[in-house]
Amino acid sequence: MPYQSADPAAAGAITARGWTLVLLSVACAFAVLSLSPPRVFGGVLLVIPAALFTAIPLVTLHAMSSSGARNLFRGYSLGAFGQSIMFGIATLTASLSVALILLPFAPLEANRAGDVLTNADALAVVIFLVRTFIQLVGEEVVTILPLLAVVRFSMATTGIGRRGGLAAGVVVSTLLFSAMHLPTYNWNVVQCFVVIGTARLVLTASYLRTGNLWVSSGAHIMNDWSIFAVGYAGSHLPIGA
Repeated sequence: MPYQSADPAAAGAITARGWTLVLLSVACAFAVLSLSPPRVFGGVLLVIPAALFTAIPLVTLHAMSSSGARNLFRGYSLGAFGQSIMFGIATLTASLSVALILLPFAPLEANRAGDVLTNADALAVVIFLVRTFIQLVGEEVVTILPLLAVVRFSMATTGIGRRGGLAAGVVVSTLLFSAMHLPTYNWNVVQCFVVIGTARLVLTASYLRTGNLWVSSGAHIMNDWSIFAVGYAGSHLPIGA
């Protein structure tokens, strides 16, 4: 059934106190990722902040409901992979379309995350791919968990019903996701809340449609890696070839 996963039960039976702790763990995870000293976490160690960013909310979720992570991450079959491809293309298309519309009116910042690939050797590329894979899964976790929490609190306290709670959850989680990207895009508010927000809506739709965080994670990874691949190719193609 479409959108069945928007029920907070998708993360297991969690009390209001449990959801509060899950939300605190999301904030803690983002703080760890944002504040990790770059001089300390270099080379292979770059994977550590990304791993903590992803693990902290999932460990907290497991502590609040042992079935939580299993309900969020379902099997990843060939069909699920195809869904990731479909939603990955849709995410890239939607965000690029909005960016092209905005470009004549507002300056847009490049994603500098892939700059490390400019002069990277094979090991650095592998580390980059592993780190971003883990981090992008984490970004799905820290976006969908607040969505489910808002659905739960809305249904329990406001009486707006499941559809109203879902709408509130999508709005809040999209704003949070967009805000998380402000440092990445040099605090470009329009870009983060319009372009990145549009991409987020497609990624959220992929989770709500499938109930499988692997599908939205796969779509997210394909979207971002496509952007990084274009930048990498541009910096490595021989001039005049």
